[in-house]
Amino acid sequence: MQDRLSTLAGRRAIVTGATNGLGMATARALAHAGLRVVLAVRDVDLGTRRAREFGGDCEVVRLDLADLASVRAFADGLNGPVDYLINNAGVFPHQHRHTADGFELGIGTNFLGPFALTNLLLPRIERQIVSVASDAHRGAKSLDLDDLDLAHTRWSPPRAYARSKLAVMLWGLELDRRLRAVGSPVSAMLTTPGWVASNISNKPHLGLAHKVVQGAAARFANDVDAGAQTTLYCLTEPIATGSYVGVDGIWALRGEPVLFGRSAAACDFETAVRLWAKAEELTGTAWPFAVDDPS
Repeated sequence: MQDRLSTLAGRRAIVTGATNGLGMATARALAHAGLRVVLAVRDVDLGTRRAREFGGDCEVVRLDLADLASVRAFADGLNGPVDYLINNAGVFPHQHRHTADGFELGIGTNFLGPFALTNLLLPRIERQIVSVASDAHRGAKSLDLDDLDLAHTRWSPPRAYARSKLAVMLWGLELDRRLRAVGSPVSAMLTTPGWVASNISNKPHLGLAHKVVQGAAARFANDVDAGAQTTLYCLTEPIATGSYVGVDGIWALRGEPVLFGRSAAACDFETAVRLWAKAEELTGTAWPFAVDDPS
């Protein structure tokens, strides 16, 4: 994989959430391959430390996807074209909290923030958008677009996470359709890394649970470098735009990157169109190209 990545040397990639977990592994691999990497991170000090560890040509820029003002500031402050946008950053909402803009934390951070960022950056993206989804999207059978925040129904961490990742899957479906409709050279891909031994459960109130999860993950899950391979696969392999890439192991927990199937709910083009319109309304961002007819 690293040899194939090296053929991309000199190109520019943005990686969101590049200080830990999958984002860190992805950004590190790209930097080692000679790409110019923008580390889009909430913690600039940690991002700067990571940039020193990675070596290569790294730029650190603050970005908080749970705050649309930060998303706009990032887009406004970024100069020059971008070859790859890797929407990696995400959150498992352990508590029922809200973003700076009042959205439920999972849907706001995992979907609405990246949606706004992508719309704002699209005129400068020249090659590819890769959005990290999750096979947890299969746990959500549908989306109530009038209650994305789960204000009028039962909230739980798995439910909120699954719905946010179904939203990412549907967004990716419509993003790919729109790019094709306008004849854009930019491709859009979706990935799931399998089960990854990351830091997502390392929260103050989850001490024992985190230790249990990490112990199981060490035995049954991909490490972060292996988990990042599904994203890197999209950059190096001649696969069709709109593809969903997962892993080939038992129960899709760990393994090598392969083209993957998605749930029936994640193939609902009508809901994807309506979700896009809702997201534009909520984020105040819009498709930057000529409006096309989804019919």
